[in-house]
Amino acid sequence: MISIIIPARRDAKALRSTLDHLQSLRRIESAEIIVAASGEHDETKNAVNGRARLLWPDRSTRAALMNAGASAALGTVFFFLHADSFPSPDALVEIEAVLQNPNIVGGAFEHRFEERLRSLRFISWINRWRYFLTRNYYGDQGIFVRADVFRQLGGYRDLFMEDLDFSQRLKQSGRTQLAPLALVTSGRRFIAWGPWRAFSFIVWLLLLHSLRLDTQRYAGRWNAREGRNFRD
Repeated sequence: MISIIIPARRDAKALRSTLDHLQSLRRIESAEIIVAASGEHDETKNAVNGRARLLWPDRSTRAALMNAGASAALGTVFFFLHADSFPSPDALVEIEAVLQNPNIVGGAFEHRFEERLRSLRFISWINRWRYFLTRNYYGDQGIFVRADVFRQLGGYRDLFMEDLDFSQRLKQSGRTQLAPLALVTSGRRFIAWGPWRAFSFIVWLLLLHSLRLDTQRYAGRWNAREGRNFRD
């Protein structure tokens, strides 16, 4: 069984759209859906409306929410999905096919923005080259992993770039694979910040991460200056 784990941080409207979309996936009836939420209590309950198991963990970072969802999950495979992302109708079938190979420990999907802005299309094209060459995946690509491997790795670390850190550790534990289907995700935060401004910030954080410098510190400065959290 595949457990679909969705962290939702004050994002009930996007969560509702994603849960609506999941009903169209092939074999969704045999999957488990878990939402680990923080904030917007009534709105989130209404968005879920019995279509997923709803958890309210004590801590609200994205890593803490995903780890809480994984701790409650019953599946042998975890599929982590953002609350504003839309997998291909064949995503679950593709995960099963990829993991038929016992040497593969996990992977992710190709990335595509929902909006058709030229700037976002170009950023997605750059991003495609990045993950093809490095096999480092972001959370908005829908990372999937064998449950036992996830537990052996200790889950997500409570970092600003928790998805990249996990992806890199996953690569070290075994072979990963990029599934040849697009996972569509909202570019709303890129649009709100300005696509190139947001992209430049991410590139800067990637550089700091590569140099093993403190991304938390720089992300905190950015958040304080803007008065909001880029990765909410």
